[in-house]
This record gives sequence, structure tokens and C-alpha cells, in this order.
Amino acid sequence: MLQKGNKKTIKAWAFYDWANSVYPLVITTAIFPMFYEAVTTDDSKPEAIADIVEFMGMSFRNTEIYSYIISLSFIIVSIISPILSGIADYSDNKKSFLKFFCYLGSAACASLFFFDVNHLEISMIPVLLASVGFWGSIVFYNAYLPEIAEVKDHDRISAKGYALGYIGSSILLILNLIAIMGFEMDARYSFLTVAVWWVVFSQYTYKNLPNTTYSSDTKEKENKFTRGLKEIKSVWHQVKELKVIRRYLTSFFIYSMGVQTVMIMATLFAAKEIDWGTDGAKTGLIVSVLIIQFIAIGGAYLFSWISSKIGNIKALGISLVIWVAVCVIAYYIHEPIEFYGLAAIVGLVMGGVQSLSRSTYSKLLPETKDHASFFSFYDVLEKIGIVIGTFSYGLIEGLTGSMRNSIIALGAFFIVGMIALFFVPKKSSIQA
Repeated sequence: MLQKGNKKTIKAWAFYDWANSVYPLVITTAIFPMFYEAVTTDDSKPEAIADIVEFMGMSFRNTEIYSYIISLSFIIVSIISPILSGIADYSDNKKSFLKFFCYLGSAACASLFFFDVNHLEISMIPVLLASVGFWGSIVFYNAYLPEIAEVKDHDRISAKGYALGYIGSSILLILNLIAIMGFEMDARYSFLTVAVWWVVFSQYTYKNLPNTTYSSDTKEKENKFTRGLKEIKSVWHQVKELKVIRRYLTSFFIYSMGVQTVMIMATLFAAKEIDWGTDGAKTGLIVSVLIIQFIAIGGAYLFSWISSKIGNIKALGISLVIWVAVCVIAYYIHEPIEFYGLAAIVGLVMGGVQSLSRSTYSKLLPETKDHASFFSFYDVLEKIGIVIGTFSYGLIEGLTGSMRNSIIALGAFFIVGMIALFFVPKKSSIQA
């Protein structure tokens, strides 16, 4: 059986954040959204219809169809991850599933090099699969946390992982920006660098992270698929009986609709709704992204420290109050300097809410060998929340013609999630 607290194992686990975080930064936040916005906007048309694209014989705004594709990817992950996590728990083979989704996501990122707006239906498939690969791998990655670390260390180690991710992804982004802006490299090559970075650096994790965390003779042999379904059913019944976990997941589900949607759509919001002047959009967006990344490093550790002083639930509550303020401010801002200030605030709470959400859930888990199955519920709720968030964001923009109206819905998600968080028992113990 794996011994908790092994420094080498913990380092290998956290390093996967360094490897995979280039996807959410370069592909979903920075370079690809700007590339997508540029190639799917026809400046020769009137401004009101310049961003209209044809997809499956129907007309959509470019950002609207993008949000729908991302929503579909989360639906796919939500369907397959519970089944696969049950199989992973039974076979005690999470690392193989982690590798599969990593390589799927990496290959899809490389395929974005061939993105062609004239064949939009085919070109959006890599967008879909890259998202499935990234979020599918996160299910099995997160499940390792309660197995490799003591409860008292979960906040710190979770924060360490996110901090490494912010640093590593920022390094690759800066290198790509130097190549694009200084040496006129085609932005498409940056998608290839993400694929290579993700695969190469994940090898350190695979080499040092154990494949089997429990004794192989502790489970009787049975068909992996049917046993995997039984594992999920068992965990589902446990979740329903554990009041603290049930209430926490309810709050997490609701506020995740806002958190992840902001992260996915922020760059596209800034590109459309902020007045960057004639040529300042690209530079301004990059500056904003870097502000978010570097402040998020400190934010992850700051909220880890706050949680050690007042508890995880109260610390999360503080972050949600700030998220509500972010949505209110975003609705009214128009100038770049205002967006830079907002980006700093987003960076502060982005690292904090992500890190604390993961570590709080890991602390609430009972003694179990089904961590992948338990975390699949966590991740499925997050993905369904993102589906609702991104779909509603795109739908409201499609109906009203403005992303600012979509921000109102996100603010409502944060408020309701914060209210639900108040009902999570503050001092309850799972073991008790």
C-alpha cells in the first residue's frame, strides 16, 4: 500500500499541473481564442454581422458556437468519467486512464494546427477532443490527492499544484508570444508546442506516480466494466448519506457554473466588449492574461493560508463574495485600464477557489479505496455546471447580442452557490 506523505510522490503528482496547465492557458484562455476570433470574423461585413458563422447549415455568432462545443465536451466527460472511474478504482489503475486522456488531449491540440474556418464543422472536432482529454485526465489526477497526502496537507499540496501550473503555462505562453510577436511565427505553431509540452513534462509524473495504490489482493476478480458500475452505485449511495459532502457538492455545482465559464470566456468577452482602440486588442489581452496568471500563483497560496486560519468553508465564502463583485464590475467596464484591474482581482480568486475547492472535497471524503469514483462525482458536477454556464452564456449572447447580459447570469450562479455554502456544516467530521 502507498505510504502517504512521500515527498517524491507528491512532487510527481503536483508536476502534472505544470504539464497540463498549458492547455487551459494557451488553448482556452489566450492564443487560440484570439486566433479563433480573428479567423471567424469577417471585417468586410457590417459590424453587426461580422462575427456570424455557418455551422451545420445554421447561422451562429462565432463565440456562441464556441461555447456550445465546449459545453458538449463537458457533457461527454460527464457521461464517461463515472464509468471509467469505477473501472479505475476496481482495477486500481488510475494512471493508465490519466495517460490515455493526456495523450488524447495532446493529439487534439496538435490537430488545431490544421484549423480551417471554411471547414468549421471538422475544425471544431479537435476543440471538442482537446477539452475532453484535459478534463478527463483531471478526474483521475485529482483522485490521487487523498491517497498520497495526509488531510492536514491537502490545502498546501493542492495550492502547490496550481502554482506550478500557473508558472509553467506562463513560461510557455511567453515563449510563444515572443515567437509570434517578435519573429512573426504563425500562431498555429503554438498549438503544437502545447501538445509537446503536455506529453513531455507529464512523463515525470508517470515515472514517479504509483500505478497501484492498494494491495492487489484486496479485491476479488470480476468483470471490470460490471464491477466498475457497481463501484459507482456504491459511491452514489454513500454520497447521498453523507450530509456534509452532499451539501458541499450542491454549492460547488452551482458556483462552478460561474467560475469555469468566466475562465473559458473571459478572453472572448474582452475582445468584444472592451474598447482597445485600433491595434491594441492583441497586446491588451495578453497583458490581461499574464496579470491573471501571475497573481493567481499568490492567490492559491493566500487562500490556503486563509483557510488555515478560518477554515475552508469560510475561505471559499470570501472568494465567492469577490466573484460576485467581479461580475458586477465586468458589466460596467469598457476601458482597458479597467479590465486590467478586473484581471488582477480575477487572478487573486481564480487560484484560490480552484485550489480550495479540490482540497476541501478531498478532506471531506471518508476512508475509502474508491477515490476515483468519489472524485468522478466531483468532476461530473463541475462539468455539468460548466455545461449550464457556458451554454447559458452563449444562449444569452445569441438572444440579446451582448456578452454583458451573460455576465448577469454568472453573477447569479455565484450568489446562489454562496448561499448554499452557508448550509455546509463548518465543524462536522466525516469520521464522526
